[in-house]
Amino acid sequence: MKKIKLVLLMGMLLIAIGLAISSFTGGVPVKEAPVPAPKEFTVVWSIYAGWNPWAYAQTSGILDKWAAKNNIKIKLVRMDYMPSIEAFTTPSVDACVMTNMDCLTIPVAGGISCSAIIVGDYSNGNDALIVRNNLTIPQLKGKKVNLVQFSVSHYMLSRALDMNGMTDDDVKIINVSDSDIGPAFIANKDQEAVVTWNPLVMEIMKNPGVKKIFDSSQIPGEILDLMVVKTKVLQASPELGKALAGAWFEVMNIMSSRTDKGKGALEEMAKAGGSSLIEYQNQLKTTAMFYKASDAVTYTNSEEIKTNMRRVRNFCSKYELLGAGVKADDLGIKFSDGTVIGNQNKILFIYDAVYMQGASK
Repeated sequence: MKKIKLVLLMGMLLIAIGLAISSFTGGVPVKEAPVPAPKEFTVVWSIYAGWNPWAYAQTSGILDKWAAKNNIKIKLVRMDYMPSIEAFTTPSVDACVMTNMDCLTIPVAGGISCSAIIVGDYSNGNDALIVRNNLTIPQLKGKKVNLVQFSVSHYMLSRALDMNGMTDDDVKIINVSDSDIGPAFIANKDQEAVVTWNPLVMEIMKNPGVKKIFDSSQIPGEILDLMVVKTKVLQASPELGKALAGAWFEVMNIMSSRTDKGKGALEEMAKAGGSSLIEYQNQLKTTAMFYKASDAVTYTNSEEIKTNMRRVRNFCSKYELLGAGVKADDLGIKFSDGTVIGNQNKILFIYDAVYMQGASK
């Protein structure tokens, strides 16, 4: 009998609760809140040995998989290099691949705070100083040197001259567009020196009478290739950083696997860059890729990266590439251990290893 009363009491209690809820909602059934649509981000990349893996990340579905895993959408767009960085300075682009120097001289110089979330590789011979007539670096004094002025080519020439007790004033720098520099040097035998990057270096080196006398392998780690995200975007949506780093290092694992799948991935990357598999593999030989996230984190946490960034920053300041009258210490560069070089109150360049650390687990 007691059990029956207890059951009746429980039933009446449930009915009362139901009526209370019904009166609170006006008798209208409670609907579940709609699931918000995933945020969409635009990420831009350009053709280069160290960035072609983004093409495979897209065609293989790996990028979409990591985006879905983080409840976002990523629109990956290929553009020419300089236009891609210019697009990054507009509100329409959230992330872009670029070198450490170009990040300083374009978005950072324009006042945009940037976070480098992937340190993908450094040029290890992809950029080179090539001469005719067996010239040596000291013999370049008074000679014309063709390059894209104020680019990483200009920076590398400056370092080559400095290492040989010379300065930029010892040569005559001739500014040539990146689209013309290779064909012009090959066609004009009167040009004695040129600085450029792969695949143009490989094309020029096929011609008789030319010699490479300096390349980026002699300044390791100074020309870095990065995935850069606007800091304000990353702070508001850290899931973008997680998706990009996760996709990138999954591709790195496949790319370096020495399996049929890895070879297929390399073929996709070569095709995206407009080269054959063999040509692309040769380009990778002069590209120091961080295939493991843990290796990328180790380098990003090193003292070496700080020393190299000081060199790059000082070069940019010398030529007022940070802005008219802007000195090297006027802006701050923050590293993943919290160290800041320059102005701690105006940090516009951040190395953020958090997302690579997450990908290494």
